[in-house]
Amino acid sequence: MDSILGSILTIILLLMRIYSYILLIYIFMSWFNIRDTEIGRLFARISEPYLEPFRRIIPPIGMIDISPIVAFFVLDLARAGIAQVFSWLM
Repeated sequence: MDSILGSILTIILLLMRIYSYILLIYIFMSWFNIRDTEIGRLFARISEPYLEPFRRIIPPIGMIDISPIVAFFVLDLARAGIAQVFSWLM
């Protein structure tokens, strides 16, 4: 049972790490104005549903949007929380 839970945890954490990288790349794409490319639209479809609630709650400060920083923080807390729950189960 521990082996199965460990494998599930590893997969979940890997997917969350990959999602973090996708978010980071998507944010960098905005700096270079390449969101209108095919890959940019793909990353937008993946990233925007997660980033949108943070953007509604946290307004930009001038030209700077800090909502992705909060989104990364929340994603990291979720990753730590999932790891903790799995450690209790194993």
